[in-house]
Amino acid sequence: MMKKGSGATPHKLASIGVPLFWPMTAAAQLVEQGVELYAKNLAFLAEEEKLNLELKPRLATANRALLDLRTMVLRDYSIHDAKGIPTIVDAPYAGHTAMIADYHKGQSLIETLRENGLDRVYLTDWKSATVDMKDFEIDQYLAELNVCVDDLGGRVHLVGLCQGGWMSAMYAARFPQKVASLVLAGSPIDTDAGDGPVKRMAQSYPTSFYEELVDLGGGLMQGRFMLGGWKNMHPDEQYIGQHVDLYEHIADPAYLTKEETFKSWYENPIDLPGRWYLQAIVQLFKENRLAKGTFVGLGRRLNLGDVTCPAYLLAGDADDITTPEQVFDAEKYLGTPKDRVEKKLVPGGHIGLFMGARTLKETWPGIARWIGRIA
Repeated sequence: MMKKGSGATPHKLASIGVPLFWPMTAAAQLVEQGVELYAKNLAFLAEEEKLNLELKPRLATANRALLDLRTMVLRDYSIHDAKGIPTIVDAPYAGHTAMIADYHKGQSLIETLRENGLDRVYLTDWKSATVDMKDFEIDQYLAELNVCVDDLGGRVHLVGLCQGGWMSAMYAARFPQKVASLVLAGSPIDTDAGDGPVKRMAQSYPTSFYEELVDLGGGLMQGRFMLGGWKNMHPDEQYIGQHVDLYEHIADPAYLTKEETFKSWYENPIDLPGRWYLQAIVQLFKENRLAKGTFVGLGRRLNLGDVTCPAYLLAGDADDITTPEQVFDAEKYLGTPKDRVEKKLVPGGHIGLFMGARTLKETWPGIARWIGRIA
């Protein structure tokens, strides 16, 4: 405050560079920023509440249900009157829906395959298990996949994503004459390979631990249990990072649309049959029977050496769900000649292999064209 009689006028103070009104200016700026910040906070809370609603995952690309089976709906994305060998995308059955393969317009594996020369494309849309399915085994899923293949003419290209990859490899070993080519993307074929957290957890926890989870689920492995496990593998990302990202992009409609779509998929897990789940944990992840050639599928011991079709192995360099070694070691066991095996390591983690914009733009078009060249 100026003292009375000091002779210091506002004009004189300003002329010597003293910002007379700086306290008032600063206060006004703080008020303005505070209003904006408050509005942003309200928008963030509203959007967070919206995203946490019971949104249902929806496939992005138009399709029709070709077969409605007990374990899945086989979805047809084919172009009208398309010819040639059909391609089945075998989606993961690991706690989430098949939307991972058809995520968002402009960012969809199904869309990418179609835009790069594959006219007959189908998707295994696995159903959430109900209590009456609790005793289903892997055989039920292989048998229904076989129904799909036979209905499509008896010979297909198989594109297996994660768990859908080991099921596709099983199918190719059981019916090698029915598989024209095999793509294994982020698929754990040799579960003893690498040193990822999933391998460590599967091998270090006793079988009784997994049996208790199934008992808690009334005979099912409930998706919410698995979702909690996935989140706790990266708690910083799940409980902090995603909220920071949402807050930073609260005014970006395109970002919010994709975030809402992703959340509708990720936060709505599906249940698995308890017997199927325990079979996978014990026989595949603890005992590695598929790689060792001791897994019995549909009445026969499956030998990956019987698979001689061209194979494409795709892994992410930062994938800690399925480490690159678990994917690439498939080459050791497949009967496919080495010069007919393609291997590619791409930047990123597990989910990005199937729905990441970069991989869909830079890698999957080449895979589609590779499939298209195989008769």
